[in-house]
Amino acid sequence: MSAIIKADLGQIVADGAIPWKKLDKTTILVTGGTGMIGAALVRALSALREAHRLDLSILASGRNQEKAAPLVLGYGAEFWPWDVRQPPVLAAPVDYIFHGAAITASAVMAARPATVALTGLQGTAAALELARVKGVRSMVFLSSVEVYGDTGPAADVSENDLGRLDLSDPRSCYPESKRMGECLCHCYAAQYALPVKIARLAQTFGAGASPEDPRVFAQFARSALTGRDIVLQTEGKSFGNYCYLSDAVRALLLLLLKGENGEAYNITNPAAGMTIREMAETVAQKVCGGRIRVTTAIPADRAALGYAAGGTGRLSAAKMAALGWEAAYGLAEMYERLLADWLSWESLVGRA
Repeated sequence: MSAIIKADLGQIVADGAIPWKKLDKTTILVTGGTGMIGAALVRALSALREAHRLDLSILASGRNQEKAAPLVLGYGAEFWPWDVRQPPVLAAPVDYIFHGAAITASAVMAARPATVALTGLQGTAAALELARVKGVRSMVFLSSVEVYGDTGPAADVSENDLGRLDLSDPRSCYPESKRMGECLCHCYAAQYALPVKIARLAQTFGAGASPEDPRVFAQFARSALTGRDIVLQTEGKSFGNYCYLSDAVRALLLLLLKGENGEAYNITNPAAGMTIREMAETVAQKVCGGRIRVTTAIPADRAALGYAAGGTGRLSAAKMAALGWEAAYGLAEMYERLLADWLSWESLVGRA
């Protein structure tokens, strides 16, 4: 574990807005526990258990036993091998659920849109049914800001301001599956009084992200690390909303324990919102001090990249702020902390 991740965990466990004692003598399930956000939640829960002396059992579900090994060995979580497309069979009691299992790779969205849509829909339905059967105290569904579609260049986009999604575009498989997942959450809240909350996560990254992550933020970070120019594969006009990983984890924990049932919340840092090109220039100029440049090379078949359509405006974080949350890190700091973590990881691997 790098010094950056240790510092991030220290900030999480010290957050006085989160009523940690509610987690005492409980079991919490994190689906998608081997993904970036799921693994970050497991690390945070382990740190909370130690720092606040909680009697807390952590279950992390996923399909890859090998990827789960560090969570089990390093953070005292129990791995539950569950493909969320299948009905769950779990004897253990569950008090809280974070449902984060989903396919998030853009290339897969382009190549296998039906798989992405069905996995999102079937997985969320299975997780909600598990929550109902177990009688959970609270559940958070990890949705995405992609549900907004094209809102135009609006500022302070609230949770009620959904825009247009093109149903004829197979790339809509991901945001539409998240929209239907949100609808299922509202259905379970209405029919079964299920205490579920919806987290609309901005693009989230930071210390703890994999150096092999295929997404755009990681492509820019690898350019910064190697000193190579950033090559944009689009015009870079698409507006993005971003949040640092540990900031998002603090928000998710706060939402689990203090959020209003049946409500959706944007988890984003409005100060970090910008276009893709602006983000690239931030990395090149502020993070790398001008040592690299931003160039453009647009491939003939851009659809195969699977990038989301542009147009999402700057999202408001007012609802999360009302719960007591505030983002700590802007975009340049997000990259600086990510790169410091990667450099530490490379150093450890090199010494191994």
